[in-house]
Amino acid sequence: MPNTFRVKTWRGFKELALEKNAKTVIYIIAQSIPAGNYTGLKLILPVEGAQSIFTDTAKGDYMRRTGIPVHTDRKGNHFLTDDDVKSFLRTELQIKDLKILSYWTA
Repeated sequence: MPNTFRVKTWRGFKELALEKNAKTVIYIIAQSIPAGNYTGLKLILPVEGAQSIFTDTAKGDYMRRTGIPVHTDRKGNHFLTDDDVKSFLRTELQIKDLKILSYWTA
């Protein structure tokens, strides 16, 4: 069973991913019911027998630490899109051939 480490800042997660030349990042978009009350993001970096986890929460129209946009549907429910998360990670990490997978489909 791999060791699990919590990474407290986006910068720390990014530096770790670059240092370890990560091959994969797994993300989980978490929403409460009703979705208007909570929107969260968990990023998991599996490297060398360990996994590092970074969490982010919404603050208004953006995620608090990463700045990923939070969308709102007609009923006022907040949500993140897979495309926004993937685009953010590709832009920020710029690791060639990085696999970005949803936890639910990995």
